Amino acid sequence: MQARSALFDVYGDHLRARGSQAPVAAVVRMLDPVGIAAPAVRTAISRMVMQGWLEPVQLHSGRGYRTTDRANRRLDETADRVYRRHLPTWDGHWHLAFVEPPASRTDRSRLRADLGFIGYAELADNVWVSPFPRAALAPVLERSGATARTARADRFDPEPTGAWDLARLRTAYDGWLASAEDLVHQHLAAHDDEDEAAFAARFHLVHEWRKFLFADPGLPDTLLPADWPGRDAASMFASEATRLKPGTDRFVARCLGA
Repeated sequence: MQARSALFDVYGDHLRARGSQAPVAAVVRMLDPVGIAAPAVRTAISRMVMQGWLEPVQLHSGRGYRTTDRANRRLDETADRVYRRHLPTWDGHWHLAFVEPPASRTDRSRLRADLGFIGYAELADNVWVSPFPRAALAPVLERSGATARTARADRFDPEPTGAWDLARLRTAYDGWLASAEDLVHQHLAAHDDEDEAAFAARFHLVHEWRKFLFADPGLPDTLLPADWPGRDAASMFASEATRLKPGTDRFVARCLGA
């Protein structure tokens, strides 16, 4: 697990509802049970400040960092998808983005990754499709220096679900269902303190589940097979995350000195 990714999890899943800020020492204490050492935390914080995700703030308990407005928007969007809040209703239409990519290879690579993250797939060269118009499309294009024309498609024959690798996604969900329970038990058993154990177990659970955001576009349920394993996987995730939350919250409160 990379320190930068772990920091996004800490701020998004634990600090967003607590003012989106914390002293450095508290963040270090929170990440210790998940195996992120203090030097790595401090280095990742510095890089995230340079990238515009964090900004320094002076707190009563010492120097700390809070998420920027840009980071808060990204964290809220991610949380909505992780916990499947506000699921949109599909109206049967598809959203197309005809993208004029940036000149830089680095910017093009970042654009492809970002478009996939927000739920688009490349249907043809520089033609991206999504079952829903995504509010994050404009900032993603702007960040990479790209532009796009958009359209609303009434019908496809066949439906463009083949733009996503659903066979690979099915395998990933099957793997999740086979391993998630063991993952939780492994981390619960690794800590003597029950609240710390709950925090570590839930942290790894959420961290692994977040990886599906890069692969699962959130296709409408009517387009998925009746035996789609993503449904059972989402149910298991929600159940375990809820079960572990009280202990997790107590541990976070202790780290913050509450």
